[in-house]
Amino acid sequence: MLQQILRDMYIDPELLAELNEEQKQILFYKMREEQLRRWKEREEKARMEEAVLRKTAGRKQSNGKHVQWLRGKDGEVWVWVMGEAPGDKPYEQISEELIAERARQQAQKEAEELWRQKEAEITKKFRDAMAQEKARIVAEKWKIEIEDRKAAKLEEEKIQEELKKREEEERQKGEEQIRQQEEIRAKELYLSLKQAQQHSQHSDDDQEWEEQLRRSKAADEERSHKARRARDEYRRQSLRAIQKGRVAGLSNLFQGTSLNNVQEIKLNDGSGSPLLSLSAASSNIWERPSRPFSRDVIIRWFKEEQIPRRAGFERNTSRIARWFHGIISRQEAEELLMNKSEGAFLVRVSEKIWGYALSYRQQSGFKHFLVDASGDFYSFLGVDPNRHATLTDLIDFHKEEIITSSGGELLLEPCGQQKNPPDYSPLFE
Repeated sequence: MLQQILRDMYIDPELLAELNEEQKQILFYKMREEQLRRWKEREEKARMEEAVLRKTAGRKQSNGKHVQWLRGKDGEVWVWVMGEAPGDKPYEQISEELIAERARQQAQKEAEELWRQKEAEITKKFRDAMAQEKARIVAEKWKIEIEDRKAAKLEEEKIQEELKKREEEERQKGEEQIRQQEEIRAKELYLSLKQAQQHSQHSDDDQEWEEQLRRSKAADEERSHKARRARDEYRRQSLRAIQKGRVAGLSNLFQGTSLNNVQEIKLNDGSGSPLLSLSAASSNIWERPSRPFSRDVIIRWFKEEQIPRRAGFERNTSRIARWFHGIISRQEAEELLMNKSEGAFLVRVSEKIWGYALSYRQQSGFKHFLVDASGDFYSFLGVDPNRHATLTDLIDFHKEEIITSSGGELLLEPCGQQKNPPDYSPLFE
């Protein structure tokens, strides 16, 4: 199942919902590893093809284009995370600069408005003065003889020149006053915004922006923490698998078992049940679908593939293990474990994958782990890299070894049947 997920780089949403958070993180970590492996493989293939093309062409194309990743000192692709690289500004400095820039823009806007008002006043003042002076000249000078009109014109131009000069001086003086007011206002606004920030009295937009920034940073930290924990758990399980020497391979206990043999299986419900006779396998050739889609198909799969591998049996006996259950739902499993102590567990046939689900009672609730049985071994999907020859081997192994380092789950107390006949009866009929 895991190999199929990594091959397709896709997991069914219903199957994903069956995984707990830690299983999801480890599975995504493995998928990311597979993505990197494929990318490196493509890069190596492209590099070799490029080398062959250069060798055959004899020279590099002058207009050739290519992409080359920037690499760090360790030879890996260089990745920059904002806020963590040397020279990146801290959040407090960025906030300080944003406040200063907002204060400057606000003061500039107010200064521009003041200047427009001042300029309108100056223009109106001197336009009115010029009109009045011109009216006076027309009234007094233009009544004289024609020979005096030239002198009157010169006098008018002189007065206009003087008025323009005075207008320019007053305009410059007004600009200087506005500039000084702008500087003073910018400082006032800066202090006001800074004080508002210190007393947490931001506007609605500022509060929303800061809340989004806080949530984003918290989410980044949570994702980094989960990714690190998933990598550590994966490495720990890998080292443990090497140390324990648990590899795939069917146990010698059932090498002589054959689908053509008639077996007598005792259904164990905790108090003992009658032996049921198991007939030979169906003459129809069994071809397993890509995924289970009905209870009948799951029962057929169990009879064809799992009974010959002694799935659900106690070691070296013909009795069904106390912890084994049939096709029951997650809710039914939790109801069976409800009044049990921490460490109680059961194994039920999964309806999502070709395998099982281990339901575990912890102090604060329940956990469910998927067990992949689609190959010739049994292993937890996305959690434990150990491969076990039989389902009983997996259960016995985790009676002594924890399932995850973060949860510390040990299988202590098997949870038996509460129904008669037991819920696994359809699997052995």
